[in-house]
Amino acid sequence: MASRWIRIDPAERMADGLRSIRAEAGVPEAFPPEVEREAADVASRPRSGERVELPFVTIDPPGSRDLDQAMHIERRGEGHRVSYAIADVGAFVTAGSALDVEAHARGVTVYAADERTPLHPLALSEGAASLLPGQWRPAVLWTIDLNVRGEPTATSVVRAEVRSVAQHTYDDVPAELSELLREVGARRVALEEARGGVRLAVPEQEVEREGDGWTVRYRVTRQVEDDNAQISLLTGMEAARLMLAAGVGILRTQPPPDERALRRFRLQVEALGVRWPDGMGYPELIRSLDPSVPAQAALLHEATGVGRGAGYVAFDGEPPAEHEHFSIAADYAHATAPLRRLQDRYVSECCLAAGAGDRPPDWVLAGIAALPAAMSAGGRRAGAVERGVVDLVEAMLLEGRVGETFEALAIDDGMVQIRDPAVRAQVEGAEPELGSEVAVKLLAADPAARRVEFTLA
Repeated sequence: MASRWIRIDPAERMADGLRSIRAEAGVPEAFPPEVEREAADVASRPRSGERVELPFVTIDPPGSRDLDQAMHIERRGEGHRVSYAIADVGAFVTAGSALDVEAHARGVTVYAADERTPLHPLALSEGAASLLPGQWRPAVLWTIDLNVRGEPTATSVVRAEVRSVAQHTYDDVPAELSELLREVGARRVALEEARGGVRLAVPEQEVEREGDGWTVRYRVTRQVEDDNAQISLLTGMEAARLMLAAGVGILRTQPPPDERALRRFRLQVEALGVRWPDGMGYPELIRSLDPSVPAQAALLHEATGVGRGAGYVAFDGEPPAEHEHFSIAADYAHATAPLRRLQDRYVSECCLAAGAGDRPPDWVLAGIAALPAAMSAGGRRAGAVERGVVDLVEAMLLEGRVGETFEALAIDDGMVQIRDPAVRAQVEGAEPELGSEVAVKLLAADPAARRVEFTLA
C-alpha cells in the first residue's frame, strides 16, 4: 500500500515514464489466463451465510470499486458499538489454488500515479468479493463495543453476510454518520496521543501542469478521512490483541527510528523553516504539523521515511520478542484490506479462530511462516514504484530550471534539502558539513531518466 499518495494531472503526459517504472520494479502487467478463469468461476458461485441486517455503508475515494470495509456505528449508553465488515476473500480463494499462488507472488496491490496493479483479478476485487452497495456479500464481521473513553470493552469476530446500503465518498458522508465518526475518532485520537502514537496525516501530493512547467500542491485530508482511519486502526489493534492472546498470528511491527534518520529529519525541519521546540518529542512534532502549509506538508511526506523498518512478524507459540509498532505505540496487525494485502486474509482467519477458541485452519498454520517474505517482496516492488514516481515528479518539477541556483541545507552524507521546491537531492562530488547552509546549482533535470543532478554553486 502506498505511503505517499501522488497524483499527476494529466497523467497521460507521464504515461511512458510510469509504465517504465512499473516494468523496472517487476510489477506484473496481467493475470495468467488460468487465474482469470478461476476468479470468474469462484465469483459466479453463490455464497450463503447468516445475514446481518444492519445498514452498513462504505466510505472510499470517488470511483473506488475494490471496497474492503463497510461500517455501522451506533451509540450504546455513553459509548459506541462499531460494526465493521471486512471483505471475506477467504470465502473465494482456496489454499494452493492458482488464485492463491498468484496472490502470494504479488503480495500487495501496487499503486502508481495513473493506475493500480491489483492483488486479485477484477472479477473478485471489484466484483464478487467487494462490498459494493446493494449486494449481499460474505464478510468477516467485527463488533467492537467502546466505553466513554473509546476503549474496547468487548470484541467479537464472526463470518456473516452483509449488505452495504450506500457507497459514500469523503465529501458526502451523511451528517449523522459523520457525527458518530467524529465522536469515536476524537476519543481514539486522545488515546493515541496519551500512549505516544505518531499520527502521520500524509496529504496527497498533486502534481499539475501549469503553463510550460509543473507545480505541486497538497490535498489536505478531510476530518472524516482521519476519523475513518481510526476505525481501521482500532480493528488492527484488536486483531493483534486477539492473536497474541491465542498464541498464533502475524503482526505488523516497527522499531523506533534510528538516530541517523531522526538527525536527518531534524535538519529537514530546519531547512524548511519549521520550528521544532526544545523538549518536544518526535510524535508531538508530527501531530503539530499542519498539512495545509506546503512546507509542513512536505515534511509529512518526508516523515514516511523516518519510520522505515516496518515489517511483518509471524508467530505460533511464544509471542515475538519485538511485537510493538512504534508509530502506533501499540501492538498492531494489518487486518482491514484483504482485497489489497495478502496477509490480511490470514489475519482474518486467525482472528475468527481466536474468537471461537479454536486453532486456525491447517492451511493458515502451514503458510503463515512464509508470509513475511512474501509481503516483503511485494512491498519492495511497491516501494520501488513509489520511489520511481517520486524521482519522476522531482525531475518534472525542476525541468526547465537547469542552471538556476537554489538555497539548501545539508542533511546527510552528500544530500541536501532544497527549500523551494521541497526536493531532497544528492550533490555530486561534494559532502558539505551536516547542517550547513549551501547554495546548489541544478546541472540536469531529466524526467525520462528520472534524474536530477546538483553541484555546489
